[in-house]
Amino acid sequence: MKTRSPHAEAAMPGTLSDELRAELIAFRRDLHMHPELGNQEFRTTAAIKARLERAGLAPEVLPGGTGLICDVGEWDGVTPMLALRADIDALPIPDTKEGVSYRSTVPDRAHACGHDVHTACVLGAGLVLSELDRQGLLPHAVRLLFQPAEEVLPGGAADAIDAGVLKGVGRIIGVHCDPKVDVGKIGLRIGAITSACDRLEVSLDGPGGHTARPHLTTDLVTAAARVALDVPALLARRVDARSGLALTWGRLVTGHAPNVVPQHAELSGTVRCLDLETWRQAPDMVHAAVDEVAGMHRAKTVIDYVRGVPPVVNDAESIGLLDAAMTVRRGSYAIEDTEQSLGGEDFSWYLEHVPGAMARLGVRTPGDTRGLDLHRGNFDADEEAITVGVELFTASALLEGNRS
Repeated sequence: MKTRSPHAEAAMPGTLSDELRAELIAFRRDLHMHPELGNQEFRTTAAIKARLERAGLAPEVLPGGTGLICDVGEWDGVTPMLALRADIDALPIPDTKEGVSYRSTVPDRAHACGHDVHTACVLGAGLVLSELDRQGLLPHAVRLLFQPAEEVLPGGAADAIDAGVLKGVGRIIGVHCDPKVDVGKIGLRIGAITSACDRLEVSLDGPGGHTARPHLTTDLVTAAARVALDVPALLARRVDARSGLALTWGRLVTGHAPNVVPQHAELSGTVRCLDLETWRQAPDMVHAAVDEVAGMHRAKTVIDYVRGVPPVVNDAESIGLLDAAMTVRRGSYAIEDTEQSLGGEDFSWYLEHVPGAMARLGVRTPGDTRGLDLHRGNFDADEEAITVGVELFTASALLEGNRS
């Protein structure tokens, strides 16, 4: 990516008024106080729909009853639209923040991944672009996509695509909160920016018995231990190390008594991969490795390999659009390179159909040393990030429309 230097903000419509900025912060806080899990986001969907309708727009709720799309401007049926995507679901963890008025009111539920911020950004962009459309300043129609169930494998994006949300869309962009980036900045990367993520469930079975006679049993404790240790090591020798394939176990359960060899064992974990082609081969390789190791111990296997999401692979042209939009709004000094993470994101499913890109949206208050991270109960975001996200999206829409 090019070397960047300070750049004066260019004049472009689509910035936030103080009134709308305050409204979006209040909207985000309301969502934060009322988090809803994937495919249960009925209140959230209703709130978004009501606000868009107040602006004279015509949102359409997705078939599952949560999530919605809304076109700003009239699509001509020919020119591909730019889609702005937000995810709207929360996580099944408690909100542990202290000293804020907008802490979650729902036990064991929290917007600990920033989806409320993403939602406020796309909503705000839609409201600003709608006003520009009324003034005749919106070059082409833009689609707003508020997607449910990002946190539910294989992700609500797959259902949204099946519902036709990409019809007429030629490019899609989104942002994801990053607590390691200062507010006012974004992180960009051409190519893969996230990892593929799948779920693996393994059951081992065999005749148990007395620990005094293990030779008459299938020693499932040893079998499970060897699967846990040897399968990841075996996989590491069967793929290019640069693919980043990693099997990590999160659960191993077997046995009930110290003098009984059990008849059943279970292991659960995740398979993550940085490379798209290796991800496509991963199920067959994992099946073979588990069967091979378990077979050495005479254990019968049942393997449930649950496809999750492929990596998010940003295309260069879409990154160029986001780079240009942020340069117009904040100057090129507000853009930094970012690393590929091992986290999964179902935004990747859209990129199997249309080009697009996801940017990392800085949400850390400069000087904050708390070390906040995603998927933790104390996660919070500097709300100035909403302004940054809205203005990034609106500039992207105007630049994309003017070059179409």
